[in-house]
Amino acid sequence: MDHINIKTLGALKASNYKSLSVKDELRKNLIRQLKNKEEGFEGILGYDETVIPELQTAILSRHNILLLGLRGQAKTRIARLLGNLLDEYIPYVSGSEIFDDPLNPISWFAKHEISIHGDNTPVSWQHRSERYTEKLATPDVTVADLIGDVDPIKAATLKLTYNDERVIHFGLIPRAHRSIFVINELPDLQARIQVALFNMLQEKDIQIRGFKLRLPLDIQFVFTANPEDYTNRGSIVTPLKDRIESQILTHYPKTIGISRKITFQEAKLTDEQKGIESDGLVKDLVEQVAFEARQSEFIDQKSGVSARLTISAYENLISTAERRMLINSEKATSVRLSDLVGIIPAVTGKIELVYEGELEGPAKVANTLIGKAIKTLFVRYFPDPEKAKKSKTANPYNSITEWFTEGNTLDLSDSLTGIKYKKELMRVTGLYDLVKKFHPKLSENQTLLLMEFVLHGLAEHSQLNKKYLDGGFGFSDMFESLFNTGVEDEEEDNDFK
Repeated sequence: MDHINIKTLGALKASNYKSLSVKDELRKNLIRQLKNKEEGFEGILGYDETVIPELQTAILSRHNILLLGLRGQAKTRIARLLGNLLDEYIPYVSGSEIFDDPLNPISWFAKHEISIHGDNTPVSWQHRSERYTEKLATPDVTVADLIGDVDPIKAATLKLTYNDERVIHFGLIPRAHRSIFVINELPDLQARIQVALFNMLQEKDIQIRGFKLRLPLDIQFVFTANPEDYTNRGSIVTPLKDRIESQILTHYPKTIGISRKITFQEAKLTDEQKGIESDGLVKDLVEQVAFEARQSEFIDQKSGVSARLTISAYENLISTAERRMLINSEKATSVRLSDLVGIIPAVTGKIELVYEGELEGPAKVANTLIGKAIKTLFVRYFPDPEKAKKSKTANPYNSITEWFTEGNTLDLSDSLTGIKYKKELMRVTGLYDLVKKFHPKLSENQTLLLMEFVLHGLAEHSQLNKKYLDGGFGFSDMFESLFNTGVEDEEEDNDFK
């Protein structure tokens, strides 16, 4: 940009530079972006037909924006990407605390500089990366933090009365003049602070300790909030909500495919971890756990289930496989279904349980979600076991269930070496043949994964018993387990009496 070589106000005027308000600047650059069919909001997935068009409409309308949605819906990420729509550099009066526009100064300092130096007033240039301010709203945020306060030391040093603009120590908002200012979790801001904010939006004046100062600040405000029925800590005061012209609702990914793309974009894996084989099935299972959580009666749906759940869970899944590989001194490994026990800490930390969920306990709820995810995806790979059982044709699972009926059991811990893992699965009569029948072209690792998947799927459809071991799963005959658990259940019932 040629303009940034300009160092004085006179040279800026001679260059025919036209200053725009920040909202007009965003609008101008968005229009150019849309006309050129350029990609905007890189890395924001699943919002192409919902949130992004609404956001673009709000920018074209020069509106202040409220992004309303549950946690983990990329609200802050969207706000940060708005900075890409700003001009690369803008001029300001050198030394100005609030980066005054040389062609439209608003502070005492800038006006005074221009009145003394005229066209020789020094001009500096501010990059768009410096024109973004973000503040997380917390109950302890004060008017002084956001707007400013009287500085008694400055008043004494300059021998000024408190009725002079020069004694004010500006807060975050005046310093965001000609910039984007984001307040995250707006309802957490005390009502009186929200009123002060509204006054600034509406009247363009700021009041500090009874001193009224008209300061026509030029700011693009972006607010983020959770829906009010969830944020019981507070709400957005009505006059402020009324003043925010565009309210845009965000949402969770609507398909597993989009959810997977988000997870792999955000998951932070080391180079060694990237070498661990991870089949599409286990990737889909991790995503399906989040989808099941968003429908679970044990989880507070008003709180939401963040996209961070799948990101953390996937990182844990890979690390569980890596840990086994390191312990067993193996050079390579692939992710197994028994590794899903490793995602439980990632799930329990990301869900808010309702009363019924608290009774179950977070770990049990996490295991339930994993089981439901397996049950949902199983019928996409193999015939429905319940329908197969009732069908008049031969049940493809008969030889597998009969093997367990004969008293055989199978324990798959996540610490098994690759050779032992294969050996254990191959013990089950008919398991290998079943997988090869429906998926004949798979690699050995994929075949073994699906063999394990069949056992989990049959357990979730109540045709095998699955018990949780320390770091793995055990499978046995369904009826034997029913007789065994009968005694345990009676003992548990006595405990509650």
